[in-house]
Amino acid sequence: MLCLALFAPAPAFAGHGGSLPDKHGILLVAFGTSVPEARKALDNIDAKVKAAFPGVEVRWAYTSKTIRAKIAEETGETLRSPAEALAAMMDEGFTHVAVQSLHTIPGEEFHGLVQTAHSFRGMPKGIKKIVVGDPLLAKSEDLAAAADALIATLPEKRSPGEAVVFIGHGTHHPADVYYAALQHYLGKRDPNVFVGTVAGNPTLDDVLAELENAQPQTAYLLPFMSVAGDHAMNDMAGDEPDSWKSVLTDKGITAVPVLRGTAEVDPIVDIWVDHLRAAFDQLQ
Repeated sequence: MLCLALFAPAPAFAGHGGSLPDKHGILLVAFGTSVPEARKALDNIDAKVKAAFPGVEVRWAYTSKTIRAKIAEETGETLRSPAEALAAMMDEGFTHVAVQSLHTIPGEEFHGLVQTAHSFRGMPKGIKKIVVGDPLLAKSEDLAAAADALIATLPEKRSPGEAVVFIGHGTHHPADVYYAALQHYLGKRDPNVFVGTVAGNPTLDDVLAELENAQPQTAYLLPFMSVAGDHAMNDMAGDEPDSWKSVLTDKGITAVPVLRGTAEVDPIVDIWVDHLRAAFDQLQ
């Protein structure tokens, strides 16, 4: 529909590994969060992946240097970047690694991860094969599956006619089109469910125009981000006058924030796990 495949490569990189015995591993890569309460969402993914791949070692990396530094300063915990994590896995003798992106769209963060994985191919003692799994939304099938999952897990207290707004991060990258595409799929399932973004399109103004047409008295606000971190707590649900909650309230709409990351929604996590399974199968 939108030539979405342009933004979603299926990268598999073969190295020149020597005669090391094969050792398979999984690296889960998220943007990251410094909010302790939000990390339970990533814990949910960790548990689901370990259940799906018993006996396979699972490692983690955060792409955000800022978040890694903040966590180190506040807690003393050291979290690795994707490059650091892959280097450590190489040193530990991993020969085949499935790297699973936990990003929402194949934007700048995802493509940076692909480049990092690409750089580890061909090293003398290196990883023989690295495959990067797709982010949450990569193909039309993912959009349909995500829309079904979101509709199936709408707030239980929601009454007919009340609106639901999923708020993503948004990006300047061309992959921003995935948010509008998701709106298309959600709208076909429920005309009162909308998608907006903090830093991309659809914008808050776009969502306000949709709400003006729909005329709901109440709108539930949920992050369309893996974790309900800083953006969810402040940009979406904060008390500042420019937060989504405050702006909707000023428009006479009762805004009900729900601090639930998509990584807490099992049917959404299943999509990531399916992508990881496809990547892992390519290691064989």
